Amino acid sequence: MNIEYKPKITELPLEERPREKLKKYGPSTLKNSELLAIILGRGTKKEGVLEITDRIMKDYGNEAILNETNVEKLKELLSLNEVHACQIIASFELGRRFFSETKEVYIRNPNDVFNYLQDMGNLNKEHFRGLYLDVKNKIIHDEVISIGTLDRNIVHPRDIFHPAVNTFSAGIILAHNHPSGDITPSEEDIAITKRLVETGKVMGIDIFDHVIIGKNGFTSLKEEGFI
Repeated sequence: MNIEYKPKITELPLEERPREKLKKYGPSTLKNSELLAIILGRGTKKEGVLEITDRIMKDYGNEAILNETNVEKLKELLSLNEVHACQIIASFELGRRFFSETKEVYIRNPNDVFNYLQDMGNLNKEHFRGLYLDVKNKIIHDEVISIGTLDRNIVHPRDIFHPAVNTFSAGIILAHNHPSGDITPSEEDIAITKRLVETGKVMGIDIFDHVIIGKNGFTSLKEEGFI
């Protein structure tokens, strides 16, 4: 198996190091992983800081990392230490506070879901995501529920409906990606969806749709007749 080697910052030519690039060319020239590396500052004994930030972006995705607020969850899902997890969450929270007039996002159909979550199609691992909507179909909460192969063991109704109760959501749109690019729903996808729809009926919280995201397209389980 070939493992891509990521050089440590100190092994890079001076002009290729994130801080030097920032000073010389400005922040717009840096990749997201390089900007995050500046925030984290240093790596661990096992990984250099660029290895960590590249892994975060590949495994978690830009949109998800932007919205994550749970330190323990970030530590567990991404194998981060507490300092790094706190630095990441604090930096994005600061950004949200400075730019509190973020554009509101409304979801009216599966194409809107795909446009909002399109970056999931490039992730190396399978993510299960919940979009929580108000009565006007505006996203009021966005949460990564789990990372890994989608199965009954990692998708628990409690993890899906608890944020809906806390945010007084009118309904939920579920989404997950298929890293293979094949957006055909599996039997497990269908079974989990039906189970969650029934749970939602009991709780009075609708599952509006479950959308499978691929690199170049999507499948709506509602349009396919499974919801």
